[in-house]
Amino acid sequence: MGSGQVEALKPLDLRLNAGEFVTIVGPSGSGKTTLLNLIGGIDSPTEGKIVVQGQDISRLNRAGLTEYRRTSVGIVFQFFNLIPNLTARENVELIADLTGARRSALEVLDMVGLSDRLDHFPHELSGGEQQRVAIARALVKDPPILLGDEPTGNLDCETGRRILKLLQQLRTRDRCIILVTHNTTLTRVGTRVIQIGGGRVQSDTPVEDPAPADELTW
Repeated sequence: MGSGQVEALKPLDLRLNAGEFVTIVGPSGSGKTTLLNLIGGIDSPTEGKIVVQGQDISRLNRAGLTEYRRTSVGIVFQFFNLIPNLTARENVELIADLTGARRSALEVLDMVGLSDRLDHFPHELSGGEQQRVAIARALVKDPPILLGDEPTGNLDCETGRRILKLLQQLRTRDRCIILVTHNTTLTRVGTRVIQIGGGRVQSDTPVEDPAPADELTW
């Protein structure tokens, strides 16, 4: 077994803004998830810096990164990661309590259309409903940045469209939405498409007329 380092992401210069819906595409192993993890404060760069709202998070210690993740970023994964013995409301309330959230669980669950499913456990919810709980959990702390790592990857087309429509609505509320996907069809709903390949940005293209999520099919 070799002991050499693997450079998952090459040096790059990238600026992301509030009010953008950025989709990041590229083959497996291209560096998409690494980029997402760097923005989310999950991984740290070996060189360079990552500035979020004027703060260089690459210089933060472990406690500082924890605080950054707690207050500034919400992450939605392909797998919902809900706690099975907690209801939808309790799953969101747990994050609200841990982060000192300004919003209530009821408010964000209503925002994602689940006000009638508050007291249902994950196994009583459909895949789309579970993903909406996961989004509510990310939103309850009202983060300026929302990251999605293949959040529609395990969903059928109809449910995926609902999730994308919700993300489009959130973008108009001055958040920065960053979505990693293998499905290039989904790039039509965003305002910008970044193609990653070999750890580098291959292209960075604005979307002049984003498509309503309702119009997508895959």
